[in-house]
Amino acid sequence: MTYCVAALTTEGIVFASDSRTNAGVDHISVFSKMNVFEVPGDRVVVMLSAGNLGTTQSVVSLLHMRTRFPDGTVNQTGIEGLRSMYDVALLAGQTLREVIARDGPSLSQQGIDPGSTLIVGGQVRGEAPRLFMVYPQGNFIEATTDTNYFQIGETKYGKPMIDRVVKFDTPIKEVAKCLLVSFDSTMRSNLSVGLPIDLLGYETAALRVTLRRRYTEGDPYFAQISGFWSTGLLRVFAEVPDVSWS
Repeated sequence: MTYCVAALTTEGIVFASDSRTNAGVDHISVFSKMNVFEVPGDRVVVMLSAGNLGTTQSVVSLLHMRTRFPDGTVNQTGIEGLRSMYDVALLAGQTLREVIARDGPSLSQQGIDPGSTLIVGGQVRGEAPRLFMVYPQGNFIEATTDTNYFQIGETKYGKPMIDRVVKFDTPIKEVAKCLLVSFDSTMRSNLSVGLPIDLLGYETAALRVTLRRRYTEGDPYFAQISGFWSTGLLRVFAEVPDVSWS
């Protein structure tokens, strides 16, 4: 299991993902679920993934391989050549469907789910930042001002916090803080989600990655916000009026 989340705001998009992959309690590994395609001054595309690791790695590899031709020229049908984020989401969905069609039958025979879900967002020069969630079937939906964030993987524990705090006009710094708290809540309730956590903030019109951090075991800031959140919850809970039984 994994946990990934991204939120679209007036200031840009914040992406966050954990790096824990497990195939049982005795086989836990670290693989980043965040992939970045960047052409400074022209576009930034960020892809988060949850589901079958082999499927997602094949999708990402194919997208990278098909970005440019062997002579180094840009493939106009690849991520670096497409003219809108809609086209990027469409390409991601088509590639995901291609990999599942190729590997799915043999995996299904072994009782393995080949499915994977993607969050794809960023900005292509000439249009506003956009955010999509791509389903295993290859179709997708786009974030709006009303529904401005997407989660994939182990979503339920971190959702209440985001629902209360993250709105379309919430500043990026507040969104980033909220997403980290949602990870702390998720990690406390599900051991299959864990550090390192990759955090990326894309600022509107920057057309390059300017804000990026990885939080590893023992990171002082992540430990600090985890402590603040736990202490704050206990304090507020103590202030809640007692139940009236009469």
